[in-house]
Order: sequence, then C-alpha cells, then structure tokens
Amino acid sequence: MKRLILPLLLLTLGACATVDGAGQDLSKAGDFVSDSARSVQQKL
Repeated sequence: MKRLILPLLLLTLGACATVDGAGQDLSKAGDFVSDSARSVQQKL
C-alpha cells in the first residue's frame, strides 16, 4: 500500500504550481477517501 501512496502523492504535488493548488488537490483526495468510506459503510 505504501508503494502506491508515495508515487501518487508525488504526482499530485508535482502537478500543482501553487500552495493553493496543493490544498485543493489534497482536499479532493480527502473527499474521495471520505466518499469511499461512506460507500463501504453503507454496503455493510
């Protein structure tokens, strides 16, 4: 799992040109994780 997180994090941070852009990217990633967690909870 750690092997996947680091490259994705580097690509995400490398893709944004500003601190604001990094914050938006991280926020979107957090939203994705939250939505995925809700989906799994509903299936249980």
